[in-house]
Amino acid sequence: MTPVITQSPFQTAEWSALDAMWLDYLGITPIDPNLPGHQVTMLDLFCGAGGSSSGAHSIPGVKVIMAANHWPLAVETHNTNHPETDHDCADLSQVDPRRYPRTDGLWASPECTNHSQAKGRKTHDEASERSRATMWDVCRFAEHHRYKFVIVENVVDVVKWVGYRGWITTMTDLGYDHKVVYLNSMHANQAGLPAPQSRDRVYVVFWRRGDRRPDFEKWTSPRAVCSMHGRIRATQDWKKPDNEWGRYRAQYVYRCPATECGHEVVDPMWLPALYAIDLSIPGTRIGDRKRPLATKTRARIEAGVQKWWRPFTLEAAGNTFERRPGVRTWPADQVLTTLHTTASKALCVPVEGRDGKTALPALEPMRTMTTRNETGLLVPAGGTWNDEATTLSQPMRTRTTRETEALVIPMRNNNTVKSAGDPLDTVAANGNHHGLLVPYYGSARSAAPVTDPMGTLTTLDRYAMVTRHNGEGAWSSTGIDDVLRTITTGGRGGANQSLTEWTGELPDIDDCLFRMLEPHEIKVGMAFSRSYVLLGNKREQVRLAGNAVTPPAARDIVGMMVEALTGELVLAA
Repeated sequence: MTPVITQSPFQTAEWSALDAMWLDYLGITPIDPNLPGHQVTMLDLFCGAGGSSSGAHSIPGVKVIMAANHWPLAVETHNTNHPETDHDCADLSQVDPRRYPRTDGLWASPECTNHSQAKGRKTHDEASERSRATMWDVCRFAEHHRYKFVIVENVVDVVKWVGYRGWITTMTDLGYDHKVVYLNSMHANQAGLPAPQSRDRVYVVFWRRGDRRPDFEKWTSPRAVCSMHGRIRATQDWKKPDNEWGRYRAQYVYRCPATECGHEVVDPMWLPALYAIDLSIPGTRIGDRKRPLATKTRARIEAGVQKWWRPFTLEAAGNTFERRPGVRTWPADQVLTTLHTTASKALCVPVEGRDGKTALPALEPMRTMTTRNETGLLVPAGGTWNDEATTLSQPMRTRTTRETEALVIPMRNNNTVKSAGDPLDTVAANGNHHGLLVPYYGSARSAAPVTDPMGTLTTLDRYAMVTRHNGEGAWSSTGIDDVLRTITTGGRGGANQSLTEWTGELPDIDDCLFRMLEPHEIKVGMAFSRSYVLLGNKREQVRLAGNAVTPPAARDIVGMMVEALTGELVLAA
């Protein structure tokens, strides 16, 4: 199911209205954090910039009373956004658990860099072993405070850590049952919007033996669409049932739980990367850069243009795992791949022609027909019968009380069909807004479209944006409130044309605009609120965001534990 793209959140002040549109489209009823609820207290260890605390505070009654981290800037950022929480800046491996107050629950995000494949190689030096040992701090704190529940978040590779089994055994001996949850942040859509980023993480959830078992089946079954049953709650299906470990698509998929459709494989609904991209920010023409782009970066851009000829993101830093140009590119209508702590991805937006073309209703005369294929018919697909578009040469279907037919010019962003009674979605000059996203390292999949969630953000600055430059007056992407620019004989905007089959003249790479993604875009890509404050310089802000937990994932996991602990229904079945 492809989400409807109307506009970037940075192109309108009506952010709350935009979020409401997405919630309605995805069929999500968000939890109101201001509702009364049983008070549940939490300690947030290795709190970072505050993603886990932000998610926890989304659940009614939850209060993070203490947060701790070793990085002063992270603690200061957390305190700026969560002044009601007490804070401690300390090396947690050296902290006596008695220093902190007892709480109902513990959230811990121990250091992950030395567990992650992102390191590129295995390290066994003293610093790396000390980093991995932060996992044992969870056991120390749990042994002293006897929490009612413990949630440990980390990269999925932590399960391959040599000390993992001993760690689990220790928690079991302390009186806890547990379940390992593999959740991609783009699928955390139970109690609100997910993150517009594909970020695979593992959540090891502990609860006291004998207490109510959390309803994992409800809280970890993301909303999806089955071709036969419509909106469903999808179930996780492992490709190797005897080895339940890994990442979405690589090691597991989601299926419809019904047997009538043969347990159809479905893609959970997600937010597009365009939700986080600020298209109003211009870039610098590549040919005018003082410091030329790396050869392989230029090759990625050229491969993306040749393959898609539409907006795309790309990895602008690093050459690891580069096999051939273009393998790390995706259309813009898919989620972003993992965002790292370095801005490395880029957006390339082809823009062609003149201003002045606007959409017209079907009741008005058709504009002058030229040699350009620039006019298209939009037929919404709705209900149980009106699910296919028809050509103008066929009879019109039965008219109902809903306005269902309209004539429009080519649409952007791979929009899905919708009623002509609704506002027209954004129209842009190239007609098909797609993009490519390229991961930098590890086992991450190649590029992903901008309408897919953003990939994992890490502490490295690796993301960038490229915008198509094509002549005077057409140097940037068209704003969503602007009219469609002229579509030329190059066929770059035809409603029914497949751009992957384009055989005409392609732009010179030097005529593309390039820029790195800004911290405020990465922040929204991590699903922090737009008002969330990240302190420090640009590099530090990117690192703060990349090291954080995505708030939607924390919200859903904490909500599940609160429901089990209090017996009060937090999320409708």
